[in-house]
Amino acid sequence: MNGAESLLNTLVANKVEVCFTNPGTSEMHFVAALDRVPKMRGVLCLFEGVASGAADGYGRIAKRPASTLLHLGPGMGNALANFHNARRAKTPIINVVGDHATTHLAYDAPLTSDIEGIAKSFSKFVVTPKTPNQIEPAAQLALQAATMDQRGIATVIVPADASWNELTPEKSMDFGRALWNKEVETIETIGFTEMKALLERGNETMLLLGGQALSAGGLRSISKILSLYNVSILAETFPSVLERGGDLLSIDRLAYLGEMAVAQLANASHVITIGANEPVSFFAYPNTPSQLAPANATVHHFIAPNENLLEKLDALCDYLGAKTPLAKVAYQTPELPDGDLTGTKAAQTIGALLREGTIVVDESNTSGLFLPSFTKGAPAHRWLTLTGGAIGQGLPLATGAAVADPNSRVLCLEADGSAIYTFQALWSQAREKLNVTTVLFNNQSYAILELELAKVGALESSPSARAMLELKPPSISFSQLAQAMGVGSLTVRTVSELAKAITHSFDSVGPFLIEAILPPGIS
Repeated sequence: MNGAESLLNTLVANKVEVCFTNPGTSEMHFVAALDRVPKMRGVLCLFEGVASGAADGYGRIAKRPASTLLHLGPGMGNALANFHNARRAKTPIINVVGDHATTHLAYDAPLTSDIEGIAKSFSKFVVTPKTPNQIEPAAQLALQAATMDQRGIATVIVPADASWNELTPEKSMDFGRALWNKEVETIETIGFTEMKALLERGNETMLLLGGQALSAGGLRSISKILSLYNVSILAETFPSVLERGGDLLSIDRLAYLGEMAVAQLANASHVITIGANEPVSFFAYPNTPSQLAPANATVHHFIAPNENLLEKLDALCDYLGAKTPLAKVAYQTPELPDGDLTGTKAAQTIGALLREGTIVVDESNTSGLFLPSFTKGAPAHRWLTLTGGAIGQGLPLATGAAVADPNSRVLCLEADGSAIYTFQALWSQAREKLNVTTVLFNNQSYAILELELAKVGALESSPSARAMLELKPPSISFSQLAQAMGVGSLTVRTVSELAKAITHSFDSVGPFLIEAILPPGIS
């Protein structure tokens, strides 16, 4: 058995059974080993950013790691944006990166780079086994790092000679060079007594929820607390997974736009985070504070990132005597509108047609501003968001989610400007016959940047500036691009056409893309 086979065997023995790959010469022995380790499913991706985003989507839905297989530092560099999003989502991933053979590194060949340095920017743990016998203990350490406490990405850098050489008979406990990235600070948390006192302040108190607090179990515990205390609640802006619809407690998300978020928090004297970070604006703006809570408000942390959130919420409910969930507020499913499409009408249409068990991947950006309100009355579904703000996540995330749960339909709501970053994900969806419906909102612009242009104080919008925010000329035919990737597609301009296309895709097997033509800008 060589080192590559040892690594694959170690991963599958620990239920890491999917590898999103974009390999090169240094990784060929891993590719060859896939035939000898049939339990590992290899999913080829045509761009490294698709591989990292797909591993993120898989981990969020499966709640266990997938692996990636990438080629040297430059290949991993191409994957960095979606690894950043995965780090923010606290998604467990085993990131395997090939390196030059140890004997070759001294010659500074063209693809030589500081792989370890690049990996440290997004990894909890980085390990570099130097021999075949070091690979298994290195992989075991990486698995522990990715899945323990606050989950995250563990990177295993494997020199080519460590993968192609055979293991020797002696058992090794040595794992090579390892680096822990201690990014989690110790957070001072409040106890049950102080928590109860703050809850008793009623609408002066705001609960800001994130992580597992937004799972079905977490929301049911929060609902029990709300049956006793009249406090306000918000979800973090971009949750990893938000379970919603059906009989679950409905919760609004903290707005992306800072001025809207400030308004949501304006009446809070106390903000208590439960699985979320302190609310801050996405960017700095002239003459605007970065912290979103009122200046006279106090931010408290009830549950630290490395604590068992659901267990502590259950214990809090027992302490408070909170046993009965709040009565579910019934929200109406919107009626189908008519006429030409706008962003608002598209959101109404999706709200009317959303089916139970759907996994929604939302990178609709400005085109999806009205989606949360129109989908409140939908059947139970899961909603995945752009956790780290690095666009180009939606299509890869949907790919990984569909691999993790092949029995559920994935609905990917995608903005045109974001889609073009990682459009290659459609090819992987076609190859793997994944049940993904993509609704691509084509308003031919980076509409969010039109807002940001004004917010940062750059008020003079010259033709040259506007040209940097428009996706024309030439116009992009996303429908034709999808067909080139092997995915069936349709271009729609009216509500009726969109509704028929969504229904057709939901009733079919495999991927399908619907290019929804919207008016320019925010509609």
